[in-house]
Amino acid sequence: MRSQRRRTRRLVVIDDDSGFTTVLAKRAEGSGWELLTAVRAIVPARLEAMGLDALMVNPAMLGDRSWDYLEEVCRQLPELGLVVCSARTNLLARVRGLRMGVDDWITKPFHPEEALARIETVSRSQLGSPVGGGGEPLVFGGLEIQPDQFQALLDGTSLNLTRREFEVLHLLAGSAGRVIEREAIYQRVWGYAMVHGDRSVDVFVRKLRGKLEPRAAGRTYIHTHFGVGYRFEPDPPIVNRLESSPRPRAEDEGSRRPLAPIHLG
Repeated sequence: MRSQRRRTRRLVVIDDDSGFTTVLAKRAEGSGWELLTAVRAIVPARLEAMGLDALMVNPAMLGDRSWDYLEEVCRQLPELGLVVCSARTNLLARVRGLRMGVDDWITKPFHPEEALARIETVSRSQLGSPVGGGGEPLVFGGLEIQPDQFQALLDGTSLNLTRREFEVLHLLAGSAGRVIEREAIYQRVWGYAMVHGDRSVDVFVRKLRGKLEPRAAGRTYIHTHFGVGYRFEPDPPIVNRLESSPRPRAEDEGSRRPLAPIHLG
C-alpha cells in the first residue's frame, strides 16, 4: 500500500525581525511547515487564497489599524489559527484579543521552538485528533460535535467555531457530566501551564456560550463551578420540562368538587 504524503502546512509571519523569522523558518521547515514572511498587513481575502493553516502577527507592523485588522481576520477567517506576538503587552490587551477571536498571544522575547509549538497547537491542520475523546462524533440532542471536521452543529447548522473554541467544547463534551478545572482545560487545550491571572479559559467559554445559547431554545450546555472550572451537561429546553410535567387525569379533574360557599353575617 502506498503511504500517504503529509501535506506541507503553510504559515505567514507578519514581522520585520529577520533574525527571528530566519530561525523560525528553519525550525518550521523541519516540522513540515512552509513559512512566508511579510512586513505589512495582508488582506483576509488574500490570506484565504494562500491556503494558510496559521498566521502570526506582530501588531507593531500594523500601526493604528492593528485592532481593526485582527478583528477583520477573526471575523472573516474563523478557522485560521491566529497567534499574536508582541514586544509590549498587558493583561487588558491579551484579554481584548482573546475575546475578539485571537487563538494565542505570546510576548517577546521567546524561543522559536515555543513559537512553533504554539502555532502547531492553534493550526487547524494539526496532526492527530483534537482533545476531548477521539474521532467519533458526539451527539447531545440537537448538538453534534464532529472531531474529524473540527466543527459543531446545532440543530443541523454550523456554529462556525474557531479551532480553539472547538477544542474547548470538545474537551468539555468528551467529559460530559464531570467538572474540569480551569488549569486542566488550559493545560490540555493550550498545551502548557496556565499563568496566574490568565482568563483565557473563561473568555473562550463565554464565546462558546455566545454562539450556543442564542440558538439553543432554552437549552444550557456549559455550567460554571465558581472557583473550580466548568461542566458540560445539556439541560433540556424549558418548554420540554413544562410539557413533561404530569397532567391531571380526566377522572381526577372530574372528581374535584367545588367548595361550598361560605356565608358571612
